[in-house]
Amino acid sequence: MLNTKQSVLIVDDEPTNLRVLNQVLNQTYRLIFAKSGQEALRLVEKDRPDLILLDVMMPEMSGHQVCETLKSSSLYKAIPIIFVTALNDTEDEAKGLNLGAVDYISKPISPAVVKARVKTHLSLVDAEELRRTRLQVIQRLGRASEYKDNETGMHVMRMSHYSRVIAVAHGFSDAEAENLFNAAPMHDIGKIGIPDSIMLKPGKLTDDEFAQMKKHPEIGAEILGEADSDLIALAKVVSMTHHEKWDGTGYPKQLKGEDIPIEGRIVAIADVFDALTSVRPYKDAWSIEKTMDFMHSQKGQHFDPVLIDLFTQELDQILQIKDRWKD
Repeated sequence: MLNTKQSVLIVDDEPTNLRVLNQVLNQTYRLIFAKSGQEALRLVEKDRPDLILLDVMMPEMSGHQVCETLKSSSLYKAIPIIFVTALNDTEDEAKGLNLGAVDYISKPISPAVVKARVKTHLSLVDAEELRRTRLQVIQRLGRASEYKDNETGMHVMRMSHYSRVIAVAHGFSDAEAENLFNAAPMHDIGKIGIPDSIMLKPGKLTDDEFAQMKKHPEIGAEILGEADSDLIALAKVVSMTHHEKWDGTGYPKQLKGEDIPIEGRIVAIADVFDALTSVRPYKDAWSIEKTMDFMHSQKGQHFDPVLIDLFTQELDQILQIKDRWKD
């Protein structure tokens, strides 16, 4: 049977200390033991633990050196490290935390403290894994909508990056801009509900077909539903409002001006810019000059005038993204 217990690597050159920690933790976690820093690094490569309890004072390779080595690796830097050490002055504690450790436990240990600290930091690992999994699901659903369209997954990547650039320029915090970056791939998720005969039609849509196509923002909002996740809620806002226009002639609600959520206004610019500058089965890619002329002509009509100015201001960065995420 698959062992589903979370794993803890305990590193200490004193066998007595290993036995004590084994007695404290072995009922709850899968334990791995190392008696030196070099052995610890080998075990991390062989059997990546969920958390490391690390002694500081060891011969040949100290715990600080082990921590520094792991934190310099893109593969292992996310593993939380708790120092367990007889060094208990504030300077030593500060050094360990500055190296990237998440906590510091003094010897002789208190079993209750060790259990509580390990449980807390493994709970944070679980929360981070859940967040990462949710993001991956969202990104894949965004890609799924592109399979219904004549677009590519690179469109989703580019317009998401463009959206973040505009958001930061507008004054979003890094966290707010990151949320929009992660929500933007869901902007066209509602296209999953549009018939292939419309989505894949090579020519111009009839009025009836276009009316059907215009339902995709609301279909997307229905797919995303009511969620307690801030990210899903933001994705729903983006889905519903990225086809609204500043002058009130957009769809589905004919919202006008600042009644359109700022996130929808940002994604509208990112989405249109990428669509115009990309090849589609029904059109060639427009030049940057032609595209920017068009977008400026729509300033105050389709697009928020302030955001268009910010987009123009950040055009060099936008073009770097476009070049990096080519089809």
